[in-house]
This record gives sequence, C-alpha cells and structure tokens, in this order.
Amino acid sequence: MLTAIFDLDGTIADTIYDLADATNHGLVQLGYPTHTYEAYKLMVGNGIQKLCERALPDEHKDELEKLHDLFDEYYSAHYLDKTKLYPNMKETLEVLAENGVKLAVATNKPQDFAREIIKALLPDIEFVKVLGGCDERPKKPDTAIINDILEALPDTDNTVFMIGDSNVDVQTAKNAGITSIGCQWGFRGRDELVNAGADHIAVSAEDISRIILG
Repeated sequence: MLTAIFDLDGTIADTIYDLADATNHGLVQLGYPTHTYEAYKLMVGNGIQKLCERALPDEHKDELEKLHDLFDEYYSAHYLDKTKLYPNMKETLEVLAENGVKLAVATNKPQDFAREIIKALLPDIEFVKVLGGCDERPKKPDTAIINDILEALPDTDNTVFMIGDSNVDVQTAKNAGITSIGCQWGFRGRDELVNAGADHIAVSAEDISRIILG
C-alpha cells in the first residue's frame, strides 16, 4: 500500500495572502507595522500562534493573545478570499487516488480551517484524514499527527510519503522514518528543502505522482 501525506499551506494551496492579510489586519488594529507577503513566507509553518509571535515587534510580544484573537476573527471570514490550489495539484491528487494511493493531510494550520479549505478546494477528493493543529496533539515536526493518520489505515505493508514545502515537513518525515518529498514551489524554496535533507524534490505537482508511483 502507498500513502501520501500532504502539508497544506505552501504545498496543496497558496494560502500566504489570506494568512498575511489576517495578520496585518491585527497588527494595524494594535497600531504596529505590517509586513510584506514575501516576509510572511518565512513566518508561517509552525502554527498560527508562532506566526503571530513572529509578526509582532520584539518589544510587544506580550500582546500575542490580542493579535491571535484579531487574526482568528478576520481569518474566519476571509480564509478563502485569495487562497487557491497550486497548478495541477487537483489532477495530481486524482492520479494518485486512481492508482490506489491513500491520501491524507497533516498541517500545523488550525484543524477547523484546514478541513474547511480542503472541503472547499477539493470537494471530490477522498482523504483518509485531514488533521491540523489542535490542543490534543503537538505540532509538526512531532510525529503525533503522522501516527494518528497511520492508525486509521489497515495494518499492512505501507510505504509512506510526507509531501511538504519546508524543513518542518522534511524533519517530520525524518522523525517518523518515512520518505520526504519537498515542493520547491512553496513558501521556503528549494535550498531550504535540500539543506534539510529532503529525499526527493518536486519541481511541479506532477513530479509528486511520478515519484510515488515510480
């Protein structure tokens, strides 16, 4: 059996604009400087709490909860304003599914948002699990989220791939003893993935299916 576990932000979908807009909205409300979309690509990947912490000025980290609340309020209403699938991602997932590959999502994005985005952008794709950040489970690169997905699959010979765009995803795969595929179109780029030791680098979505299906 083959299983493909995908990160969401920067891997399946380009979410950076909505994430940045929500964070900047909160910063404006608090009277602090905003950041560019490009800058936010280095702030995401470890959950919303860490994103908000990184976005705040050094001398105002104590306002983390305020910014987090403002982010949640705005993002809840705007998380699909600019978010879109990367080119050929839907087709790649369809090819994998048609060839019997089990699909799942493991992201540090809050679980409710992750599930709503997947449901909206990929309503016809069947995922074994769509899991995100929650209080019950530590975030990637901890392997708890991978373990939860694998527990939902048959106890049989299983070759597992972790597909993501950052060193967090590569390290998660290493920690779990599974194969990593780095997506160079994502937020962090090829160099970070190579330096993190990704087993494979995908230049386009189609590369994912070629690597997994051989």
